[in-house]
Amino acid sequence: PGFPRALASSSTSHHQFPSFTAMRSLRELARFATQTRSLAPAFRVAPVAAASASFAQTRVFTMSAPSSVEVDAYKVGDSTNIKWHEGSVDSATREKALGQKGCVLWFTGLSGSGKSTVAYTLEHALFQRGKIAQVLDGDNIRHGLNSNVDFSPAGREENIRRIGEVSKLFADSGMITLVSFISPYRKDRDDVRKRVGDGKFVEVYMKIPLAVCEERDPKGLYKAARAGKIKGFTGIDDPYEEPLCAEIVMEVAKEGGDGTLAAPEKMAAAIIAVLEEKGYLTA
Repeated sequence: PGFPRALASSSTSHHQFPSFTAMRSLRELARFATQTRSLAPAFRVAPVAAASASFAQTRVFTMSAPSSVEVDAYKVGDSTNIKWHEGSVDSATREKALGQKGCVLWFTGLSGSGKSTVAYTLEHALFQRGKIAQVLDGDNIRHGLNSNVDFSPAGREENIRRIGEVSKLFADSGMITLVSFISPYRKDRDDVRKRVGDGKFVEVYMKIPLAVCEERDPKGLYKAARAGKIKGFTGIDDPYEEPLCAEIVMEVAKEGGDGTLAAPEKMAAAIIAVLEEKGYLTA
């Protein structure tokens, strides 16, 4: 079935080959060449088909790697197959067009510490000033991009690695990127800082005590964790590693002045002041 007429007849009905009309790319044709070569004892390949397939495979190699390097065209994960393409519009040009500098504000802290509330309030305040900002929220991202990542230590590491790469893309495009993730492990946050670059990474630590977060418990998660319904919950039976040198720290006593949380608008205004001082709001 689907056996090209160019091939001599043979008792190979158990082998499935695509017709030439179905081979819509050079890569598919090259794959066909590999199949026919591996099955050579079972049948003979007509000269035309063999020559076409051989050309296709050679062509794929030529497009994928330097002529001095022999590569399997289908191992697309090999470093010899993947090349960095530098765009003709650099970050500085994009920032000049937007009138701002791309950066990542990384909001970290316990669940219920107000990360997302402050991030969205800040996003709104920045838009009121004519600035372009985008919130990347931990819960929202797990509905799509990271929906297949669990809450094991390895899963949490991958969760942060992925959003770190996304936030770098946003920042490189000139966007003021507001990332709101618990991100409990210090190494994961530090890895993102290195990837984004110190000049574009601003860590915002929502330093709200566990007792305050648990009292607020807006999603009922602490109650469920205490009841044993949620395992590995940050702050209860999984650690949260505090930042050692966050650029911005929001604390209950300092922000509210009376042991309470300040209004989100006040926190956002304090962050905007830091962004102005660091020159992120001009280009």
